[in-house]
Amino acid sequence: MSNIFARRTALALCTLLLTPIVTQAQTKSAAPLVEFENMTWPEVKAAIAAGKTTALFYTGGTEQRGPQNINGGHNYMAKATVKELAVRLGNAIAMPVLAYTPNSASAQLPGTIGLTPELLSALLERMSEEAIKTGFKNVVLMGDHGGGQPNAYKSVAEKLDAKYAPQGVHVFYADSIYAPRQAAFDEWLAKNGYPTGGHASLIDTSELLYLCADVCVRKELVATALGDPVQAPGAPRDPNATRLNNGITGDARRSTAELGKRMFDLKMEYGIRQIQRLIPPPAK
Repeated sequence: MSNIFARRTALALCTLLLTPIVTQAQTKSAAPLVEFENMTWPEVKAAIAAGKTTALFYTGGTEQRGPQNINGGHNYMAKATVKELAVRLGNAIAMPVLAYTPNSASAQLPGTIGLTPELLSALLERMSEEAIKTGFKNVVLMGDHGGGQPNAYKSVAEKLDAKYAPQGVHVFYADSIYAPRQAAFDEWLAKNGYPTGGHASLIDTSELLYLCADVCVRKELVATALGDPVQAPGAPRDPNATRLNNGITGDARRSTAELGKRMFDLKMEYGIRQIQRLIPPPAK
Protein backbone atom coordinates (compact mmCIF):
# COMPACT_ATOMS: atom_id res chain seq x y z
CA MET A 1 0.00 0.00 0.00
CA SER A 2 2.82 2.33 0.93
CA ASN A 3 4.54 1.61 -2.42
CA ILE A 4 1.38 2.54 -4.36
CA PHE A 5 1.04 5.74 -2.35
CA ALA A 6 4.70 6.57 -2.98
CA ARG A 7 4.34 6.01 -6.73
CA ARG A 8 1.20 8.17 -6.89
CA THR A 9 2.92 10.91 -4.92
CA ALA A 10 5.95 10.82 -7.23
CA LEU A 11 3.69 10.93 -10.31
CA ALA A 12 1.76 13.88 -8.93
CA LEU A 13 4.99 15.70 -8.12
CA CYS A 14 6.39 15.11 -11.61
CA THR A 15 3.17 16.39 -13.17
CA LEU A 16 3.30 19.49 -10.99
CA LEU A 17 6.94 20.17 -11.86
CA LEU A 18 6.48 19.63 -15.60
CA THR A 19 3.33 21.74 -15.96
CA PRO A 20 5.13 25.12 -16.02
CA ILE A 21 7.57 23.78 -18.62
CA VAL A 22 4.79 22.57 -20.89
CA THR A 23 2.88 25.81 -20.42
CA GLN A 24 5.99 27.83 -21.23
CA ALA A 25 6.64 25.78 -24.36
CA GLN A 26 3.05 26.16 -25.51
CA THR A 27 3.18 29.93 -24.91
CA LYS A 28 6.45 30.20 -26.81
CA SER A 29 5.17 28.22 -29.78
CA ALA A 30 2.02 30.34 -29.90
CA ALA A 31 4.03 33.50 -30.67
CA PRO A 32 4.05 34.35 -34.40
CA LEU A 33 7.31 33.37 -36.07
CA VAL A 34 8.12 36.43 -38.18
CA GLU A 35 11.84 37.19 -37.65
CA PHE A 36 13.95 35.89 -40.53
CA GLU A 37 17.10 35.47 -38.41
CA ASN A 38 15.22 33.36 -35.86
CA MET A 39 13.74 30.99 -38.45
CA THR A 40 15.09 27.88 -40.13
CA TRP A 41 15.13 27.62 -43.90
CA PRO A 42 12.15 25.22 -43.97
CA GLU A 43 10.23 27.70 -41.80
CA VAL A 44 11.04 30.56 -44.17
CA LYS A 45 10.02 28.48 -47.17
CA ALA A 46 6.76 27.45 -45.52
CA ALA A 47 6.00 31.02 -44.46
CA ILE A 48 6.45 32.34 -48.00
CA ALA A 49 4.30 29.53 -49.39
CA ALA A 50 1.63 30.40 -46.82
CA GLY A 51 1.48 34.02 -48.00
CA LYS A 52 4.17 35.87 -46.07
CA THR A 53 5.62 37.24 -49.29
CA THR A 54 6.69 40.70 -48.11
CA ALA A 55 10.20 41.30 -46.74
CA LEU A 56 10.45 44.24 -44.34
CA PHE A 57 13.88 45.87 -44.08
CA TYR A 58 14.12 48.40 -41.26
CA THR A 59 17.57 49.90 -40.74
CA GLY A 60 18.87 50.97 -37.35
CA GLY A 61 22.08 52.83 -36.61
CA THR A 62 24.95 52.98 -34.15
CA GLU A 63 25.56 56.46 -32.77
CA GLN A 64 25.99 58.34 -29.52
CA ARG A 65 22.63 59.13 -27.97
CA GLY A 66 23.54 61.38 -25.07
CA PRO A 67 24.87 60.24 -21.70
CA GLN A 68 21.59 58.53 -20.78
CA ASN A 69 20.99 56.29 -23.82
CA ILE A 70 23.11 53.48 -25.26
CA ASN A 71 24.77 53.86 -28.66
CA GLY A 72 22.76 51.01 -30.19
CA GLY A 73 19.37 52.47 -29.31
CA HIS A 74 18.32 52.76 -32.95
CA ASN A 75 18.88 49.03 -33.39
CA TYR A 76 16.68 48.10 -30.43
CA MET A 77 13.94 50.41 -31.69
CA ALA A 78 14.30 49.13 -35.25
CA LYS A 79 14.13 45.47 -34.25
CA ALA A 80 11.04 45.97 -32.09
CA THR A 81 9.36 48.07 -34.78
CA VAL A 82 9.93 45.75 -37.73
CA LYS A 83 8.91 42.68 -35.74
CA GLU A 84 5.65 44.28 -34.60
CA LEU A 85 4.92 45.51 -38.13
CA ALA A 86 5.33 41.96 -39.44
CA VAL A 87 3.08 40.53 -36.73
CA ARG A 88 0.32 43.07 -37.34
CA LEU A 89 0.49 42.92 -41.13
CA GLY A 90 0.25 39.13 -41.14
CA ASN A 91 1.75 38.71 -44.61
CA ALA A 92 5.32 39.84 -43.94
CA ILE A 93 8.65 38.70 -42.53
CA ALA A 94 10.90 41.00 -40.48
CA MET A 95 14.37 40.93 -42.00
CA PRO A 96 17.55 41.42 -39.91
CA VAL A 97 18.25 45.02 -38.90
CA LEU A 98 21.20 46.78 -40.54
CA ALA A 99 23.08 48.30 -37.59
CA TYR A 100 24.92 51.04 -39.52
CA THR A 101 23.62 54.02 -41.50
CA PRO A 102 25.14 57.28 -42.83
CA ASN A 103 26.88 59.16 -40.03
CA SER A 104 30.33 60.26 -38.86
CA ALA A 105 32.41 59.09 -35.92
CA SER A 106 33.76 61.46 -33.27
CA ALA A 107 36.44 61.12 -30.61
CA GLN A 108 34.79 63.86 -28.55
CA LEU A 109 31.49 61.98 -28.32
CA PRO A 110 32.60 58.39 -29.03
CA GLY A 111 29.75 56.09 -29.93
CA THR A 112 29.08 56.57 -33.63
CA ILE A 113 30.07 54.20 -36.44
CA GLY A 114 28.67 55.36 -39.76
CA LEU A 115 28.47 54.51 -43.43
CA THR A 116 28.57 56.76 -46.47
CA PRO A 117 25.27 57.26 -48.32
CA GLU A 118 26.79 55.45 -51.30
CA LEU A 119 27.65 52.41 -49.22
CA LEU A 120 24.17 52.36 -47.69
CA SER A 121 22.64 52.43 -51.17
CA ALA A 122 24.80 49.49 -52.24
CA LEU A 123 23.84 47.52 -49.12
CA LEU A 124 20.12 48.24 -49.51
CA GLU A 125 20.27 47.16 -53.15
CA ARG A 126 22.11 43.94 -52.35
CA MET A 127 19.84 43.09 -49.40
CA SER A 128 16.72 43.70 -51.47
CA GLU A 129 17.89 41.55 -54.36
CA GLU A 130 18.87 38.75 -51.98
CA ALA A 131 15.35 38.86 -50.53
CA ILE A 132 13.91 38.65 -54.03
CA LYS A 133 16.10 35.62 -54.81
CA THR A 134 14.82 34.05 -51.59
CA GLY A 135 11.30 34.19 -52.98
CA PHE A 136 9.73 37.37 -51.61
CA LYS A 137 7.39 39.19 -53.98
CA ASN A 138 7.52 42.55 -52.20
CA VAL A 139 10.36 44.33 -50.42
CA VAL A 140 9.78 47.36 -48.19
CA LEU A 141 12.66 49.64 -47.16
CA MET A 142 12.37 51.74 -43.98
CA GLY A 143 14.71 53.34 -41.48
CA ASP A 144 14.90 54.39 -37.84
CA HIS A 145 17.72 56.88 -38.46
CA GLY A 146 17.59 59.93 -40.71
CA GLY A 147 20.89 59.24 -42.47
CA GLY A 148 20.22 58.36 -46.09
CA GLN A 149 16.53 59.24 -45.92
CA PRO A 150 14.88 59.77 -48.27
CA ASN A 151 17.48 59.76 -51.04
CA ALA A 152 19.24 56.39 -50.66
CA TYR A 153 16.09 54.43 -49.83
CA LYS A 154 13.94 56.10 -52.46
CA SER A 155 16.46 55.78 -55.28
CA VAL A 156 17.16 52.10 -54.54
CA ALA A 157 13.45 51.30 -54.33
CA GLU A 158 12.68 53.06 -57.61
CA LYS A 159 15.62 51.43 -59.41
CA LEU A 160 14.80 47.90 -58.28
CA ASP A 161 11.05 48.27 -58.72
CA ALA A 162 11.59 49.26 -62.36
CA LYS A 163 13.91 46.25 -62.79
CA TYR A 164 11.67 43.62 -61.20
CA ALA A 165 8.13 44.89 -61.79
CA PRO A 166 7.87 42.99 -65.12
CA GLN A 167 8.36 39.81 -63.04
CA GLY A 168 5.56 40.77 -60.65
CA VAL A 169 8.02 41.74 -57.90
CA HIS A 170 8.03 45.18 -56.27
CA VAL A 171 10.34 47.22 -54.05
CA PHE A 172 8.97 50.15 -52.05
CA TYR A 173 10.30 52.86 -49.77
CA ALA A 174 7.90 53.50 -46.87
CA ASP A 175 8.70 56.93 -45.46
CA SER A 176 5.60 57.63 -43.33
CA ILE A 177 6.97 55.76 -40.34
CA TYR A 178 9.87 58.23 -40.09
CA ALA A 179 9.43 61.93 -40.94
CA PRO A 180 5.60 62.21 -41.18
CA ARG A 181 5.13 60.23 -37.96
CA GLN A 182 7.80 62.36 -36.27
CA ALA A 183 6.03 65.56 -37.33
CA ALA A 184 2.70 64.28 -36.02
CA PHE A 185 4.19 63.39 -32.65
CA ASP A 186 6.01 66.73 -32.40
CA GLU A 187 2.67 68.45 -32.93
CA TRP A 188 1.04 66.34 -30.20
CA LEU A 189 3.87 67.11 -27.77
CA ALA A 190 3.58 70.84 -28.39
CA LYS A 191 -0.19 70.80 -27.87
CA ASN A 192 0.26 68.95 -24.59
CA GLY A 193 2.93 71.21 -23.15
CA TYR A 194 6.02 69.10 -23.76
CA PRO A 195 9.28 70.63 -24.98
CA THR A 196 10.34 70.21 -28.58
CA GLY A 197 13.31 67.95 -28.96
CA GLY A 198 15.87 66.63 -31.35
CA HIS A 199 18.56 63.99 -31.14
CA ALA A 200 18.61 61.85 -27.96
CA SER A 201 15.89 64.00 -26.45
CA LEU A 202 12.44 63.28 -25.06
CA ILE A 203 11.15 61.24 -28.00
CA ASP A 204 14.11 58.87 -28.33
CA THR A 205 14.56 58.44 -24.60
CA SER A 206 10.85 57.75 -24.03
CA GLU A 207 10.71 55.09 -26.73
CA LEU A 208 13.76 53.37 -25.27
CA LEU A 209 12.23 53.52 -21.79
CA TYR A 210 9.17 51.75 -23.20
CA LEU A 211 11.00 49.12 -25.23
CA CYS A 212 14.17 48.28 -23.32
CA ALA A 213 14.60 50.52 -20.28
CA ASP A 214 16.85 48.22 -18.26
CA VAL A 215 19.29 47.71 -21.12
CA CYS A 216 19.01 50.89 -23.18
CA VAL A 217 18.65 53.74 -20.69
CA ARG A 218 20.72 54.81 -17.71
CA LYS A 219 17.58 55.72 -15.82
CA GLU A 220 19.39 57.56 -13.04
CA LEU A 221 20.62 60.10 -15.63
CA VAL A 222 17.24 60.95 -17.19
CA ALA A 223 16.43 63.58 -14.56
CA THR A 224 19.45 65.63 -15.69
CA ALA A 225 19.28 64.85 -19.44
CA LEU A 226 19.21 68.41 -20.74
CA GLY A 227 21.09 69.26 -23.91
CA ASP A 228 21.67 72.13 -26.29
CA PRO A 229 18.57 74.08 -27.36
CA VAL A 230 16.63 73.11 -30.47
CA GLN A 231 17.10 75.64 -33.24
CA ALA A 232 14.33 76.67 -35.58
CA PRO A 233 14.92 75.37 -39.13
CA GLY A 234 17.26 77.75 -40.95
CA ALA A 235 17.94 79.87 -37.87
CA PRO A 236 21.60 80.80 -37.26
CA ARG A 237 23.27 79.49 -34.13
CA ASP A 238 23.75 82.06 -31.38
CA PRO A 239 27.53 82.44 -31.05
CA ASN A 240 27.15 83.61 -27.45
CA ALA A 241 25.02 80.68 -26.32
CA THR A 242 26.67 78.21 -23.97
CA ARG A 243 27.18 74.84 -25.61
CA LEU A 244 26.79 71.72 -23.48
CA ASN A 245 27.80 69.43 -26.34
CA ASN A 246 26.68 66.32 -24.46
CA GLY A 247 25.01 64.65 -27.43
CA ILE A 248 21.47 65.79 -26.60
CA THR A 249 19.53 68.33 -28.62
CA GLY A 250 16.59 69.44 -26.49
CA ASP A 251 15.26 68.29 -23.15
CA ALA A 252 14.84 64.62 -22.24
CA ARG A 253 14.07 65.11 -18.55
CA ARG A 254 10.32 64.46 -18.87
CA SER A 255 10.79 61.21 -20.78
CA THR A 256 8.49 58.35 -19.75
CA ALA A 257 7.64 54.86 -20.93
CA GLU A 258 4.05 56.05 -21.43
CA LEU A 259 5.19 58.63 -23.97
CA GLY A 260 7.34 55.95 -25.57
CA LYS A 261 4.35 53.66 -26.01
CA ARG A 262 2.39 56.48 -27.63
CA MET A 263 5.28 57.02 -30.00
CA PHE A 264 5.59 53.30 -30.80
CA ASP A 265 1.85 52.99 -31.44
CA LEU A 266 2.06 55.95 -33.81
CA LYS A 267 4.82 54.17 -35.70
CA MET A 268 2.53 51.18 -36.13
CA GLU A 269 -0.36 53.34 -37.28
CA TYR A 270 1.65 55.25 -39.89
CA GLY A 271 3.71 52.27 -41.03
CA ILE A 272 0.85 49.81 -41.47
CA ARG A 273 -1.36 52.35 -43.21
CA GLN A 274 1.29 53.13 -45.82
CA ILE A 275 2.43 49.54 -46.35
CA GLN A 276 -1.14 48.35 -46.85
CA ARG A 277 -1.67 51.16 -49.31
CA LEU A 278 1.43 50.11 -51.24
CA ILE A 279 0.70 46.38 -50.91
CA PRO A 280 -3.01 45.71 -50.38
CA PRO A 281 -3.56 42.73 -48.05
CA PRO A 282 -4.99 39.61 -49.72
CA ALA A 283 -8.75 39.32 -49.74
CA LYS A 284 -10.15 37.02 -47.06
